[in-house]
Amino acid sequence: ATVGIGGGLPSRVDAVKLAATKAGDKAQGAVMASDAFFPFPDGPEAAAAAGVTAIVQPGGSVRDDLVIETVDQLGLAMIFTGVRHFRH
Repeated sequence: ATVGIGGGLPSRVDAVKLAATKAGDKAQGAVMASDAFFPFPDGPEAAAAAGVTAIVQPGGSVRDDLVIETVDQLGLAMIFTGVRHFRH
């Protein structure tokens, strides 16, 4: 079930925080999905702070290695789909 959506914001961190706020306690142990890659680890860090335990995202950032390293340090699982759904 969807417990929080934070789409359409220019800041990926604000989008994660909005979704977490909407989810409330249901964010604990939740999986977060993103339609675009995370170019920096700040989005996954905000997700971890909210209690998210896994992330699904397309990958493809030049900083994927940094994001992977951060997610590993936070103890989160992360899956790359290889398919980007966000278009400009």
